[in-house]
Amino acid sequence: MRNILLIEPKYRNKYPPIGLMKIATYHKMLGDNVKFFKGDLKDFVLDQMTEECITKFINIDNSREWHLSFLLIRQYIRTRKSTVLEELNLSTSKFETLLYKSLYSFADIYRKKDYRNFPKWDRIYVTTLFTFYWKITIEAIHYAKHLVEDKSQIMLGGVLASLLHQEVEDETGIKPHNGLLDKPGLLDPDLPAAKNLIVDNLPLDYSILDEISYEYPTGSAYFTFMTKGCTRKCAFCSVPILEPTYKPKIDTIDKFAEINEIYGEQQHLLLMDNNVLASPKFPEIVQEIKDMGFYKGATYVEPNQLDISIRNLSKGLNDSAYVNRIHRLLHKLLKKLRGQNKQTFYDILESHKLIRLETSTKESLLLAYEELKDIYEKYRNKTPKQRYVDFNQGTDARYVTDELMKLMSEIPIRPLRIAFDYWGMRKQYESAVRLAAKYGIKELSNYILYNFKDSPEELFYRLEINVHLSEELNLHIYSFPMKYIPLFGEEAKDRQYIGKKWNKKFIRSIQCILNVTKGIVAPGRNFFERAFGQNIEEFQELLYMPEAYIVYRSVFEKEMGYTGIWKEEYRAIRETELWDETKQILENSDFSNIQEITTNPIIKEFLRHYSINRSTLKNEDPNYKKLKNEYDKLIKSDQFINLTLTYDFESEEISKKTNLKVY
Repeated sequence: MRNILLIEPKYRNKYPPIGLMKIATYHKMLGDNVKFFKGDLKDFVLDQMTEECITKFINIDNSREWHLSFLLIRQYIRTRKSTVLEELNLSTSKFETLLYKSLYSFADIYRKKDYRNFPKWDRIYVTTLFTFYWKITIEAIHYAKHLVEDKSQIMLGGVLASLLHQEVEDETGIKPHNGLLDKPGLLDPDLPAAKNLIVDNLPLDYSILDEISYEYPTGSAYFTFMTKGCTRKCAFCSVPILEPTYKPKIDTIDKFAEINEIYGEQQHLLLMDNNVLASPKFPEIVQEIKDMGFYKGATYVEPNQLDISIRNLSKGLNDSAYVNRIHRLLHKLLKKLRGQNKQTFYDILESHKLIRLETSTKESLLLAYEELKDIYEKYRNKTPKQRYVDFNQGTDARYVTDELMKLMSEIPIRPLRIAFDYWGMRKQYESAVRLAAKYGIKELSNYILYNFKDSPEELFYRLEINVHLSEELNLHIYSFPMKYIPLFGEEAKDRQYIGKKWNKKFIRSIQCILNVTKGIVAPGRNFFERAFGQNIEEFQELLYMPEAYIVYRSVFEKEMGYTGIWKEEYRAIRETELWDETKQILENSDFSNIQEITTNPIIKEFLRHYSINRSTLKNEDPNYKKLKNEYDKLIKSDQFINLTLTYDFESEEISKKTNLKVY
């Protein structure tokens, strides 16, 4: 029996790590102990040390419930603050000397990062996501080296590990796995019990998601594939490298039966296929989706999650996960209850020491269940909910036909995602959208790639098409502009890449707009024109606008009037010979020292608009009027004054929170 640690680094992401969920199933089939962690590994080590320390405390003096002091013990190990030590009040124990000695020992180990005697893992898996998470991912890999007995037992996989495999090996000394785990015996070639296991074909272990505090925003859903790979070889896409062989149909329905048996039915179906419409077996895929219960108009009533979790806890499927899950379920219902029911429920929790997670144990939960189950069943949510199917990676408009769209309309697809990667796809994209409307699919979404070979103007026109189509066909089309990042080399390791037809200022302007809209371009002409301009000329002008004026559009345009002043000056300077120099300065998007950027006083005066740093503007500030007066002095000064010895704007002058509204 091996101890296996699964790690997802501390980046934020929407979807759970499917690869690790399959690997968890694989190792549990082999009888191994599996632990999942997402986040900063320093926190993981600190939590583990705290648990070890509490175990020692219990062995020294079991007269006190040390788990109630988990946070204090953890805080002292991390900070060594005497005030925390005083709160722990170890002096009340007749074994205080031994307790102090043990606590000091753990604090020293943590401070010195001395993990030689810390419990080691037999194998560690680190999953990787986008290449621009390079720094976060590499930090996690280096830290993982402290936690494993044999560094050769650190396994790396996923997108970044496959695309930058040589760079990862050069940086960490660990050779990543490239691509899928789609052949038998890849993880344990010398282990007879594993020789016929294909990890990629195994069902997902959903239970590991309850081991962590991070909540993936996808909610209750099946995560799976109906196909693998893609028939296209798009230069901007990693799929041909990650999944080089197109598989037109993957057996799925048996996996669903197993998921339902262990975890209960899920509400939605989230399919991660990269090009499902390319499959000649698409009619079979649609029929299988219907057979799974995802037909047009299908509803879902959530099963009794407490019953399912108690059953799995009693079987010992994943004790730590189900203790966490049951505790959350009980306290979620407690918040919903009212009056005497709430008091009765609370009293039962309290009598079994289930108010705090730290004192909730497997034994106490199993005992309390008999008293709580009837109340839970009576008041849990049994309202029918709509079911949806989401081909999350998008569908390929070039494969859409009348027949295929009719098939898609037979399942509760919402939204229908259609990629619109470049302007040359316009006819195929429009045709696909019109077919969707023909068959009653009203909720659409699309991914719009930018910063590749496109120009800013092409981005505008692709977004504008959705406005026209929404109005004409009575649809709701949501767009998600996605910035291109190279797949390989140093430029893949962060988000700084600038396409040939773009520049730093244009990229930042688009990001400002999307920051306000949470990355979504919603349907509706008013929204679009407010965010991107009424026409291409307004959009081009907006690209050069100061960031603060873009983000806090209403404030600077209506309340302060600065946007109008900027527009007059911007349009005036564009008509002069000063524009070439001004344009270069703006497109470099570095306004940290305006006095040294140019010697021209008129350009310096114009650049005062860019002195307002949007990152310092917040939404609540009693000093708003004072701040406005300071801005007024800056913005409304005479444009043609000689600025050699003029206003020297410092960013800290607006470091206070301000009561500004975004558009």
